[in-house]
Amino acid sequence: MKNSLVTLEKISLGGINQWISIRKKDTKNPILLYLHGGPGTPVMPLFRYFQAPLEGYFIVVQWEQRGAGKSFSWHIPRQSMTIEQFISDLHELILFLCKRFNKKKIYLMGHSWGSVLGIMTVKRYPQLFHAYIGIGQASNTVETEKIMYQFVMNISKKLDDKKTVKFLKKIGPPFKGMKPPYANFYKGGYISKMRVYGLVAKYGGLIYNVKGYRSLVKYFLKYLPFLKPEYTMLDLIRIMQGNFFSTKTMMKELLTVNLFEQVPEVKVPVYFLMGRHDYNWSAELAKNYFDVLKAPKKEFIWFEKSAHAPNGEEHEKFNNIIIEKVLPETSEA
Repeated sequence: MKNSLVTLEKISLGGINQWISIRKKDTKNPILLYLHGGPGTPVMPLFRYFQAPLEGYFIVVQWEQRGAGKSFSWHIPRQSMTIEQFISDLHELILFLCKRFNKKKIYLMGHSWGSVLGIMTVKRYPQLFHAYIGIGQASNTVETEKIMYQFVMNISKKLDDKKTVKFLKKIGPPFKGMKPPYANFYKGGYISKMRVYGLVAKYGGLIYNVKGYRSLVKYFLKYLPFLKPEYTMLDLIRIMQGNFFSTKTMMKELLTVNLFEQVPEVKVPVYFLMGRHDYNWSAELAKNYFDVLKAPKKEFIWFEKSAHAPNGEEHEKFNNIIIEKVLPETSEA
């Protein structure tokens, strides 16, 4: 097709080299920019695989954020790993894309941590957006951590998993008797936090129909053949390094996220697409946040067979909603 484009390129944002992927079939289509989660967890090949139909309706852009994946480097200043810097990087990227494709606005889609970055940026620069789409939408980090802990404790008891119950009791509920900034909110610190997150995944709070560590490994291994052309083996090492680096440098600030207070209102249409069984970011809290969020138009859509990634777990339904609902309802926004 004459106007089609598939490119993977390096650009400078905030003085740091960062990578973007652009896939489109027609320059006339609006821009859809996807913000990955983590922080430090890019999913470029998976989004390209599951959301391929969107390329017929949008200029689909993926950005590997500062410190993540192909954009990771040990030379990135640790002090630059702040939410404010990420908002600045994102704003710079949006202006770059609008100028390149002669657009005034874009669609912004944020997943997990990307939904923190996304909705904060939408609040600050509403004139740049047709609509905001939140997936695995964040709301309140501290309350989510408490719900996450109780989720794995309840299932461990139900399964009579005495070893896991003992571990959970040993590290204790997050934030009990602690005051901000909650540097190590479990006994055992970072390692304990990662183990709790692993239990959420093991019990289906990450990928709903995939339970148990062995099943999780098999689930992700089956997508290895789709990692090319975006990733080399060196890139896979960068992804692991970047995830560790990003999480360690940003965890303390992420614990201050409370969108109920920080983003009570936005001036653009909002869509939350949530897996019913999401415990990675509490689906229950996301719905509570949605109910009080002020927006000119808003809609909350449940995915009954999904947890934290409805764009992959129920990708056909997800794509249809974006194409048949979000686009026609907001294209003139």
